[in-house]
Parts: sequence; structure tokens; C-alpha cells
Amino acid sequence: MLALILEVIYIALVLAARVWLHRRRTGDWGIRLQRENTAARLCGVLFTGTLLLGLVGAVLAATETTALVDGLDNRATLVAGVAVFVVGFLITWFGQQAMGRSWRIGVDPTERTELVTRGLFDFVRNPIFTGMIAAAFGLALIAPTSITIVAAVSLVLTIELQVRTIEEPHLRTSMLAWPAYASSTGRFVPLVGRIGGGSHV
Repeated sequence: MLALILEVIYIALVLAARVWLHRRRTGDWGIRLQRENTAARLCGVLFTGTLLLGLVGAVLAATETTALVDGLDNRATLVAGVAVFVVGFLITWFGQQAMGRSWRIGVDPTERTELVTRGLFDFVRNPIFTGMIAAAFGLALIAPTSITIVAAVSLVLTIELQVRTIEEPHLRTSMLAWPAYASSTGRFVPLVGRIGGGSHV
């Protein structure tokens, strides 16, 4: 039940509430859908599917419909899961705050926003995604079922696709300062995934 409660809170605060707050502050919902871009459409479907899969997994675990993975059904895993989830939630939240008016869901190729390098963006280029991944794996540890684990892994693959095929190509061509920023700042983890003079992972 704890995983279900935390997942609902997470969705409510970092998705629903964030969209509402952005709309209230800027008059814009902040949602960008690229219907003509196949990769963008695929990522949208995958994000939605992954979100629903994680929610279904939490519901099935809460109702004891799905068995927990052997070896992970213990207090130590639960405590670790809560800690990882809380860290992931905080990273997501503070990453969103740092973006301010530049926050978006999706990419509009014709739109130009500020390159955000402050706050958590000083350490990684995609802290919001880092936080989402951490929160997903935290929930998978709190309710360790095959479904929640698959949902967490699927989220990683979806985010990789979104960042590498949609966001980074857009940023590279739309922001003159982005290549230098990407060469010194890791993609999801500090110093890992730098592009240019550093590693390209």
C-alpha cells in the first residue's frame, strides 16, 4: 500500500500540480506534442504506458494480487526503497523549480527557451529525469514485483530514447551554449555522458 500511496503523491505533485502551476504562472500548460515526429510520438506512448504500468504494479502489490520477488521482500529493501524514492522525488522537484519558465513536457522544434545551468543543472543536464528514474526504482524496491521492476527499467529506456533522439539534437541546434555545457556536464550522473571533449556515453 505504501508504494501505491507514494506513487499517487508523486504523480499528483510532479506532474499534475506542476502543469497547473506552470499554467497559472505563465498562461501556458507547458506540454509540447510533436505529432509529426515518430520518435516523439513513440516516447509519448512509452511514457504513458510506463506510468500506467508502474501504477498497475503498485495496485496489484497493494492488493496482494502479485507476489513479491523472493529475496527483496524484507525490511532492509523497504527502507532502501523509501530512501531512494524520497531522494528521487526531491531531485525531480528541485530540478523542476530550477527550470522555472523554461520547464516543458516534450519539445517544440520552433521554440527557444533559456538554457538552464543553475541549481541541480550545474551537476547534470537532466536532473528531472534522474529524479524520475530514482523514484521509479525506489517504488520498485518498496513493492518489488516483476511489474514494478519492468516499469522502472522501461522508464530508463524511454528516457534514454527521449533524451538522445529528441532533446539533445534540438538543444544542439537551438542553443549556442549547449555544446560547451554538454561537454562539461554529465547526462544523468555527474561527469558521465559528457559530449565533446569528455566521454560520449
